Amino acid sequence: MKIVLITGVSGSGKSLALNVLEDAGYYCVDNLPSRFLPELAEYLETQNYTRLAVAIDARSGGSLADLPPIIGGLRRFGHDVRVLFLNATTQTLVQRFSETRRRHPLSVLGDDTVSATGSLVEAIEKEREMLNSVTELGHQIDTSNLRASALRRWIREFVQHDHAGLTLMFESFGFKHGVPLDADLVFDVRSLPNPYYDAQLRPLTGRDQPVIDFLSSIPEVDEMTNDIGAYLQKWLPSYMRDNRSYLTVAIGCTGGQHRSVFIAERLGERFRAEASVLVRHRELAPLDPAT
Repeated sequence: MKIVLITGVSGSGKSLALNVLEDAGYYCVDNLPSRFLPELAEYLETQNYTRLAVAIDARSGGSLADLPPIIGGLRRFGHDVRVLFLNATTQTLVQRFSETRRRHPLSVLGDDTVSATGSLVEAIEKEREMLNSVTELGHQIDTSNLRASALRRWIREFVQHDHAGLTLMFESFGFKHGVPLDADLVFDVRSLPNPYYDAQLRPLTGRDQPVIDFLSSIPEVDEMTNDIGAYLQKWLPSYMRDNRSYLTVAIGCTGGQHRSVFIAERLGERFRAEASVLVRHRELAPLDPAT
């Protein structure tokens, strides 16, 4: 079976992710204690299901610690198991809970998880602590600055992508909007000449030909791109030996519109022959057509 496990902090978009997968033909289950996952997969396999999506989060409590060996067991039985961890900044989560007027799940669990009078921030931080054991199990997406349409598209891309070996993710971003929470490596390209100061280039992006021509003509841009590429070329085998499934390389400029986009695209082209590559542009996601 193809099994997608969705986990992450409350308010980060797990329900939306589950809805996307249900529309894609997955048998979906929310808030399943992880110890029941092998039994569910075995039963559904006898019923000729080939796709299963399960949301597992902090509501499962102590059973989260059992998830890594359970995933290993499912893979040994031949199942294609992929883990998607959704995250967001605490400020974003507080705002989302305020807008929806919903209580954080840990605030209603009782026991010793969070005091009955504990704050929302306390509940969020406690949940992050509980999820420490599963944070690095799969691919992370920081949903802090993403519209729902962009997140839907990224989730569909995640399940459709061939995940054989290590997937190298190049993600452009703007420092003025914060460093992505899902970044493994961060490179700062703000020192390069900025097309923003050219009135004709300002409304364009690093994927538009006039901006590409402008940046391609600057030796420092080519040098910076080559230096980042050389670093990755040297250390990529080490990351592969570490049995990673994903490595997210974040490229940041001021606004995430021109320089970082251009360099992320260039690096993606360079490494497609050596690894499975995905390229994302965080700040351009709201500009893309809704899907």
